[in-house]
Parts: sequence; structure tokens; C-alpha cells
Amino acid sequence: MEGALNPLPEAGGPLRGSRCPGCAVAVHPADPSCPRCGGPSEPVVLSDKGTLWTWTVQRHAPKSPPYVQPAAGFEPFAVGYVELPEGVRVLAVLDLLAEDLKIGMPVTVVAADGVPRVRGVAA
Repeated sequence: MEGALNPLPEAGGPLRGSRCPGCAVAVHPADPSCPRCGGPSEPVVLSDKGTLWTWTVQRHAPKSPPYVQPAAGFEPFAVGYVELPEGVRVLAVLDLLAEDLKIGMPVTVVAADGVPRVRGVAA
């Protein structure tokens, strides 16, 4: 959810989510209430380092709208889930070559316009 709880993140900046002060569950994107206990959540900045939990290659253009086909045409891209230390799995576009991707590899994830992006291997 964007808005009062969680303003739009700056592209290239940290991911923002929410955490329940009662049971400590963290989520992304932010939600005003906890999915576990239903209590109110608070905004939180999430870690930018995580591990690649799973991935695949998107070989077909997403439905339009909201996807806008580039003038050059659709190019397949890698997408996957990154597990953060907070216990959150975040869907992200993987800006890495598919042949370099390995489940469990350390990666760096940042906010982007729309879906978060993995920008590289974490140091």
C-alpha cells in the first residue's frame, strides 16, 4: 500500500514495507494491518541485501495495461523472489544474466518504478 503509511520509494533507494509491533511480522509492499494477527502495522525500511530464493525467465510480454510494450519489442527477462533478513520474500526483476543466477546467491535489491530490481551480487 502506498500513501500515508508508506510513501512511494525513490527509484534506486531502499525498499519500504511494514512491520507489526505486536507479532513482528514484516511485509512488502506495506500493509496497514498485519496479515498474521490483524493488528496495525508501522512503516519500516527493509534491508537491501538478501538471497535469491527462486527465479525464472519471463519469456512472454505481460498483459497490457499496465505493461507498455517498448518500441523495440519484448525482450525476455529474469524475475525471482529475494528473501530478506526480515523474513520477507520480495518479487524482483533480476538485472543479471540468467546463466549467472543461482538459488541462494547473495544479491542487492532496490526500489524501482513498479517492481523492485536486483542490481547485482551482494558483497
